[in-house]
Amino acid sequence: MIVPSILVSWLMGVVCASYVDYVNNTLQPVQRQLLDFKLQHPEPVGILTTTAGRPVDIRETITLNNDGLTSNEYLLDHMLHFDAERIPERVVHAKGAGAFGYFEVTHDVSQYTKADVFNVIGKRTPVAVRFSTALASKGGNDLSRELKGFTVKFYTNEGNLDLLGLNIPVYFYADPILFSAFIHAFKKNPRTDLFDSTARWDFMVLKPSVLHALFWIFSDYGIPNGYRKMDGFPIHVYELCNEHGDRYYAKFNFRTEQGFENLTTAEAAAISAEDLDYGIRDLYNNIALNNFPSWRLEMDIMSLHDITNIDYNPFDVTRLWKNGTYHTVQIGRLVLDRNPDNVFKDVEKSAFNPGNLVSGITGSPDTLFKGRKLFYRDTLNYRLGTNHNKIDVNAPKYLKTYNRDGVAPVEDNMKDAPNYYPNTFNGPVPIVDESRPKQRMIVFESNAVDLQPHSDFYIYVLSDEGQRQRFIDNIVLTLVPVVPKVRERALNLLTLIHSELGRRVRAGVTAAIAIN
Repeated sequence: MIVPSILVSWLMGVVCASYVDYVNNTLQPVQRQLLDFKLQHPEPVGILTTTAGRPVDIRETITLNNDGLTSNEYLLDHMLHFDAERIPERVVHAKGAGAFGYFEVTHDVSQYTKADVFNVIGKRTPVAVRFSTALASKGGNDLSRELKGFTVKFYTNEGNLDLLGLNIPVYFYADPILFSAFIHAFKKNPRTDLFDSTARWDFMVLKPSVLHALFWIFSDYGIPNGYRKMDGFPIHVYELCNEHGDRYYAKFNFRTEQGFENLTTAEAAAISAEDLDYGIRDLYNNIALNNFPSWRLEMDIMSLHDITNIDYNPFDVTRLWKNGTYHTVQIGRLVLDRNPDNVFKDVEKSAFNPGNLVSGITGSPDTLFKGRKLFYRDTLNYRLGTNHNKIDVNAPKYLKTYNRDGVAPVEDNMKDAPNYYPNTFNGPVPIVDESRPKQRMIVFESNAVDLQPHSDFYIYVLSDEGQRQRFIDNIVLTLVPVVPKVRERALNLLTLIHSELGRRVRAGVTAAIAIN
């Protein structure tokens, strides 16, 4: 039987449509990405070339029985580039997910800051956001009980504004000199290449301020249910100024609009057995399905009068602000509506620096902030090169500088403009910001250990018995493998924080050791 060609075409169309229908309805967006590409590009996207742009002959794609290995430019392109395609992994926050979107102003906050990005209701500013695990390497588990990063780059009309945040509202230490020691203690033992509970507790006992942030990690807050359902807290208090030069001090908070959710240790373990990339997959799928995640941006505010008339150091990143000493105002909404086209280009090469600020937001006077401004710049130069701010994902809307040359990208390298300042030949010139505060605040910070924030966390933040028991169980799990001398010092410290806490953790450790 001869089937008319028009019927064959119709049947093929039905089959293809059914297949596409089936795939779209049964596979997650991350699973059908390659098919989506083919459907968007029914024909090959172009002619294959060498890196110099010469078309590749099909015979160059096979090297068997060929003595021209070193003369095959396509082979050399492939293999020599492959040898160098990795850049240094981030020491911390190595594994992450990224997305693009916008920030929209919903409330007038011009009385607090003149920052253009936060003024004029309805204004939209493009953003890039990176979520991450702090300690895991690139192949690690998204649902490990550890700190999560929440970092936002605003591409404003006045330069890039980077807010580097975490999923908890306090940090581990106030002294920047502790950074490398803290990371070394909490990452892998150099002999065993394994995480070491003894090293962690030894460091925490010697530097008890660290334990407050760890309490948040040991609690239900320690494992967010994916990146969409966690809050974000830039860790510093930022000095703001309005157009009149009045100063205010703010803590920024990103509050999830998906519903704040965390996972228990057991729930996270069950998911991790199937999917180590749970957070990345969840974010990608929801954006691809137009279920755009969003956060409400607010700020806790103190005036200059408030900040100088309270009984605690508001710039101490290891503690919360006390209730009744500040008020909260809404700013706008952060919405993520686009996945990266290429993760290496858009996420791995993204660069965030706490020193990237805009007029009206002048940073924090605390010592840690000053240290991070230096350290982040150094690590970005190491990982990505001195021209990292010229990489597309990091480039501001407007850039005029006297910095030239260096490792690519250099873009137009400022062409033929003068390469020194000052000059009389019409190179770029600075502005005069009349509203910039003319006084500096100097903060004298204390080394004294204050365990009150730790105690308050146990009493007030852990609001029910179920939360407290899970918190205690998680601490017990980390203390069982610790060497006895360090474990005893840790138990004594927990007892100093709160007698009930010390007693219950000691009982849990004793029972666990007896079972083992």
